[in-house]
Amino acid sequence: MDAQVKGKTVAKAGSNERREKFVQLAQSRTVNAIKAIRVIGKLGNKSHYEYGEADVKKIVSALTKEIDALRSRMTEQGSKVTVDFKL
Repeated sequence: MDAQVKGKTVAKAGSNERREKFVQLAQSRTVNAIKAIRVIGKLGNKSHYEYGEADVKKIVSALTKEIDALRSRMTEQGSKVTVDFKL
């Protein structure tokens, strides 16, 4: 019976390590993604850049599609989807 308890303890320790790794990477990658989106947002300065509503729609659509793909991968057994983007 002690072996089973030890086995469960070892499994939980491995699970805790995997959780810690997930939290560390998720936080870092989410912060990086937010920073990247903010950099894209800086293109909204019309005194420095020229763009149209169609350009904005394409950018927002590409980002929305990627968020939807992220949600799918995180909630179900979704496959990797590549997103090609061109204005």
